Amino acid sequence: MGQAIRALGQGFKVVFGQFLKRNGQAGEQKVLKELLDENFWASGIGFFRFGTEKKKHQKKALELLEWAEQKIDSGIDMLILDEAIYALNMKLLRKQDIEKLITHCRKHDVHLVLTGRNSPEWLTTLADLVSEIKEVKHPYQKGIKAQKGIEY
Repeated sequence: MGQAIRALGQGFKVVFGQFLKRNGQAGEQKVLKELLDENFWASGIGFFRFGTEKKKHQKKALELLEWAEQKIDSGIDMLILDEAIYALNMKLLRKQDIEKLITHCRKHDVHLVLTGRNSPEWLTTLADLVSEIKEVKHPYQKGIKAQKGIEY
């Protein structure tokens, strides 16, 4: 979110996609939709639980990736794909999908931001900038459920 706002403030054309999260699920989506209109899409179907729903989640992840690829060709400055690393680690996306995306962005001089924890070493090596946000303490550890406006 911060990167999107910073780039928008400098006149960048920003595209923001969210893996896993369904539309209307999280508070930031309302603001992103206002700021970005058709350049924002939450393609997911909600929380991913391994097993029977994997194919549905994978289909939605690939749809978002295809949408993002089309946006790159439309002359954007920055592509932010929220939870992309989670989607990769959950095997909803493949290494070659991300490598192709990186190549496409570099070819079109598009800044690419992929979020999510536990970036694989190959991706960290390919990246120009890697930041890590480390959870130190969370209310969930005390049994407090996700709170509106805080976690979603």
